[in-house]
Amino acid sequence: MAQQEHVRVAVIGTGFGGLGAAVRLRREGITDFVVLERAGSVGGTWRDNSYPGCACDVPSHLYSFSFAPNPDWPRTFSGQEHIRAYLEGVADTFGLRPHIRLNHEVKLMTWDKENLYWVIEGADGSILRADVVVSATGPLSDPKMPDIPGLDSFPGKVFHSARWDHDYDLAGKRVAMVGTGASAIQIIPAIQPKTAKLTLFQRTPPWVMPRMDRAIGKAERALHRAIPATGTARRGLLWGIRELQVSAFTKHPQQLGLVEKLAKSNMARAIKNPVLRAKLTPDYRIGCKRILLSNTYYPALAQPNVDVVAAGLSEVRGSTVVGADGSEAEADAIIFGTGFHVTDMPIAERVVGTEGITLAETWKDGMNSLRGATAAGFPNWMTIIGPNTGLGNSSMILMIESQLNYMADYLRQLNVLGGRAALDARDASVTAWNDKVQQRMKRTVWNTGGCTSWYLDAEGRNTTVWPGTTSEFRRETRSVDLAEYDVVRAGGTPRAVGSGRVPEQPGRTDRETVTAASDAAPATSDAGPVAEEAAR
Repeated sequence: MAQQEHVRVAVIGTGFGGLGAAVRLRREGITDFVVLERAGSVGGTWRDNSYPGCACDVPSHLYSFSFAPNPDWPRTFSGQEHIRAYLEGVADTFGLRPHIRLNHEVKLMTWDKENLYWVIEGADGSILRADVVVSATGPLSDPKMPDIPGLDSFPGKVFHSARWDHDYDLAGKRVAMVGTGASAIQIIPAIQPKTAKLTLFQRTPPWVMPRMDRAIGKAERALHRAIPATGTARRGLLWGIRELQVSAFTKHPQQLGLVEKLAKSNMARAIKNPVLRAKLTPDYRIGCKRILLSNTYYPALAQPNVDVVAAGLSEVRGSTVVGADGSEAEADAIIFGTGFHVTDMPIAERVVGTEGITLAETWKDGMNSLRGATAAGFPNWMTIIGPNTGLGNSSMILMIESQLNYMADYLRQLNVLGGRAALDARDASVTAWNDKVQQRMKRTVWNTGGCTSWYLDAEGRNTTVWPGTTSEFRRETRSVDLAEYDVVRAGGTPRAVGSGRVPEQPGRTDRETVTAASDAAPATSDAGPVAEEAAR
């Protein structure tokens, strides 16, 4: 990278969020951008998580971009290798490769308030300037490892599920699996048959429902290829079903009682031992933690070479792993399925705003942002999958595409302002948005269900999940309300441009002029054939 190179937009990350942002930039006619990726290939979490059995728990036709439908998904719930191949295909089809810079880790991003651009320092010593930064590193990018006494002296193999060691053969080994989240319930059935002994350390049992997975036949795929509308209809049906489920999670958690009965029946069919069944039965409302899908998890736990310790791993003494209940087991390998830094995203430590402090310092009492995208004191910086944009029952791709709408309008507003200008979210706007979100959160199953989950931060505040439907979020992020921002000019001070949404009437104020230009901008429809994009 040339020293002091300057681009209009720098995107960080090449998962769904980063690649989606790149596609949207090109659709908006913006080609002066780069996508910085610390790894050697694209794919984000679907590149990093390659553990045995890794697959998505959202149906394939919903867990893909609406503007890049894939008629050839091989299964209704696709595996990691197929999703990663899909993302590689998106990068190729939409001509993103020239913009992507692999093996380029971002070390620091600092806002230059005199010149109104971000100075991005690479780990290799390179310097890049960008008018706008779109951070798409995602919440599932940096593994979380617990601090276990004695772990450093363990003589065997230790790794996290997101950093799987494929060179280590588990055949005939005594394996300790720590955690019972979405990764663990896929790993355990995949490795159980080959291990000599598998000990599962379970702090909290998950609710597990059957996984309605099947191969998608050649005829089905041919139909979707020949008549794309059938794939669109399939996606729409999957979306609609999940939209109807949202009220049970967000307003009426008591309606989930029937789902609990179905989950218990699912367990009873596979787990005949009443002692084991008692260990695996949750004591909290279903949905409080993410509902997991598997047809093989319970049968694997019922096998004679598997022990379930209903307590977390508390200590390691040599090759002996010790549970919080005092139980002991011998292990040759310890695998951690202990999740990621979600409520304390490490990228925040590398972003320095107008006051010379990091985003992590700003968020030390909890993450908060405006519409899940922007933060006060960090002009022209946006995040994809920011605070309170997660979902408990549907596809994150829906939320990502909504945020791409917001990003596109944000850039249009900057163009209309003209010259050296930046938008900085107002403190009052961020506070008002988060107060509204947290007020709605009080009724949700995630706050009332009686569990401790990775949705909650250290203060017990849910800064992760969106307490509404995806269509509601789409409406909230369809366009930028300049009344929620201060406009910053080079060499000047922040200036508010309004106190509310502008009425639809003629006028010559800055606010109204920008709004009119935004309304006249190209439509932000999610539909559009891949072939058409490839030809552009």
